[in-house]
Amino acid sequence: MVKFLVIRFSSIGDIVLTTPLLRMLKTQVEDSEIHYLVKPAFHSILEANPYIHKIHSLSDNLNETVKHLREENFDYVLDLQHNLRSLSVKRALKRMYFTVNKLNFKKWILVNLKINRLPDIHIVDRYMETIKLFDIKNDKRGLDYFIPENERVSVTEFPPDFRKGYVVLVLGAKHQTKKMPLEKISEVLSLLDAPVILVGGKEDRPDGEKLIDGLKTKRLINGCGQWSVNGSASVIAQSLCVISHDTGMMHIAAAFKKKIITIWGNTIPDFGMYAYAPDPESRNFEVHGLKCRPCSKLGKNSCPKKHFRCMMDQDSQAIASLANSFSDK
Repeated sequence: MVKFLVIRFSSIGDIVLTTPLLRMLKTQVEDSEIHYLVKPAFHSILEANPYIHKIHSLSDNLNETVKHLREENFDYVLDLQHNLRSLSVKRALKRMYFTVNKLNFKKWILVNLKINRLPDIHIVDRYMETIKLFDIKNDKRGLDYFIPENERVSVTEFPPDFRKGYVVLVLGAKHQTKKMPLEKISEVLSLLDAPVILVGGKEDRPDGEKLIDGLKTKRLINGCGQWSVNGSASVIAQSLCVISHDTGMMHIAAAFKKKIITIWGNTIPDFGMYAYAPDPESRNFEVHGLKCRPCSKLGKNSCPKKHFRCMMDQDSQAIASLANSFSDK
């Protein structure tokens, strides 16, 4: 048996992006056993994944985590996190390890000097470079997402109009500069033909209520905070198409091969974190020609320039028209 420990502590999208590596290791390395080290808050994303033998929790006490992991006697460690804590784990386990190149310096150059030296390679393919020693071939099956049976959402729970088909709009994002302002989202929603379900966390629910109050329509469901991540994934899986910011739910939508309209704000697809192998009709919307963009590799609480043109200048009509073409049966 060959035992692998995969390290990726967080978050939703980053973890989903590791799933091709898990699948290919399990199916192409004979008698392999895949373990995964992750923060407890993200266990549910992986718990139904058939390629994982065991999920391990990153404890606040790193020594306790390492003590537990040593008992497993791993053969190899794959560090897809590449930070100080993952370095500590690797060194403590004293096993052969492979680490992803996150290209942070080149990202810094792009953000701060606006010079793009990044290779045209998706993060999934950079993850794959960590296992090239094992002669793994890319099976081209894209991302995986497995929903536990008890967290599946049935369309029979929705009003009749929604059972015929609906669009998902992912309302939330971790950083404000990744999110369209509510007035822009309202513009898009007002132009959509199909019913819409808003998806996001509990923190996004008040914004969802504001949108419903402003549009005064019954063809809009505020699902923010209503379901778990797996429940929201189930809603996405059954949708006609998905409108999303650069966020974890975009990657979940890609795993289900959905038609995805991704709205990019301060971040850019060139960072290599765009939707991986979604439906081929998927499209990115971004405002080109802004000298201030990208202003961060992750996101900020507000626009440093105060104008927020990367979102305010988005073409609401074009976004809605494409979504309508996707949802037209």
